[in-house]
Amino acid sequence: MIVLITYDITEPKRLTALHHFLKEFGLNTQKSVFECDIDEAGIRIIRTYCRDHLDLNKDSVRIYKICSRCINKVSLSGLGLKVTQLEYRII
Repeated sequence: MIVLITYDITEPKRLTALHHFLKEFGLNTQKSVFECDIDEAGIRIIRTYCRDHLDLNKDSVRIYKICSRCINKVSLSGLGLKVTQLEYRII
């Protein structure tokens, strides 16, 4: 499923660490926004990372599940990639 992850992290070191962590799951399509093609297990891993590494009193992470019907309704203005399905190659 396509998942949109947005975040607002107050401390630069935590911000950088989260950004690098999320690169393993999807594309950084805008500042503080990742679009990922992951399953429920992937979401649990991200939620566990947030719980263990962020200050949940100061930081914010939002995870939005985008249904397959809705992903085709995404529109873009300006620069950017339209993510409909991320492709993976297993080596």
